[in-house]
Amino acid sequence: MRKDTMRENLEYWLVLAVARALGAVPRGLARLLAGGLAFAVYWSFGRLRRVGWRNLELALPELPSEDKYRILRGVYRHLGWQLVEFCRMARYTPENSRDWMRIEGLEQYQAAQARRKGVLVVTGHMGAWELSGFYLSLMGHIMSVVIRPLDNRRLDKLVNDNRCLHGNRMIPKDEFGRSLLTAMRAGETVAILMDTNMTPPQGAFVEFFGRQACTATGLAHMARKTGAAVLPGFMLWESTERRYVLHFGPEIEIPRTADAQADILAGTQLCTAAIESWIRRYPDQWLWIHRRWKTRPAGEVGLY
Repeated sequence: MRKDTMRENLEYWLVLAVARALGAVPRGLARLLAGGLAFAVYWSFGRLRRVGWRNLELALPELPSEDKYRILRGVYRHLGWQLVEFCRMARYTPENSRDWMRIEGLEQYQAAQARRKGVLVVTGHMGAWELSGFYLSLMGHIMSVVIRPLDNRRLDKLVNDNRCLHGNRMIPKDEFGRSLLTAMRAGETVAILMDTNMTPPQGAFVEFFGRQACTATGLAHMARKTGAAVLPGFMLWESTERRYVLHFGPEIEIPRTADAQADILAGTQLCTAAIESWIRRYPDQWLWIHRRWKTRPAGEVGLY
């Protein structure tokens, strides 16, 4: 057996064991255990911690150090909590999830759907992003999500089986253009996580927390081409309610002028600004440990 295959099998069985363990105990205890596991990861992987700290320095330099540490620890706590929800998805129903999940802004989403030109949901690695599309489908609103397939094929199947329990469909990134166009022409909904670092020509530089960040332009291009509605959508933990809320924000109007490239860049900036506004409201729920500003404009030195 090849070393790669052995490693993939080990990863698969390890994840499966953790999932079964977290699914076998009460939800409150599972969240406590996952929180402990998340803090162990926080202290064990210094590189990720340093990336998170650097990102906070770049984006929120005015914050005191103690606030940056609080935000960074919160990132790991929310990752641990998301792991719990992901491991328990198969047992959730519309009835037993009402006490700790709800949707806000559903009327905006339904109005966008009613136009029958498709809906593009701008989202990112924030809150319980894996739970957002799942919960929407659980409540009867099927959607597709653009994903990067995992390198481990067995693990990829395990994860996608959970994501698609109630009819959702996953669109691999390498099928992005064709599948997205088909979905919009059919009036469907597709969610796109557009908060990760890109490289040209798939990405263009727009402002994100006051710095140039290379950002995917495909969503703005498709919205301009098809007239699809564009809405921000994030599943966030509301501490005052002690539950997750799937927020749909106001529609983002993508420009449609004679200058296609300028429209796409402006639309990408509008989507990025919307993501930034939600991060500023819930800073400890965004994935700061990703090197978001890695790609730099020509001639500019690296930031990491």
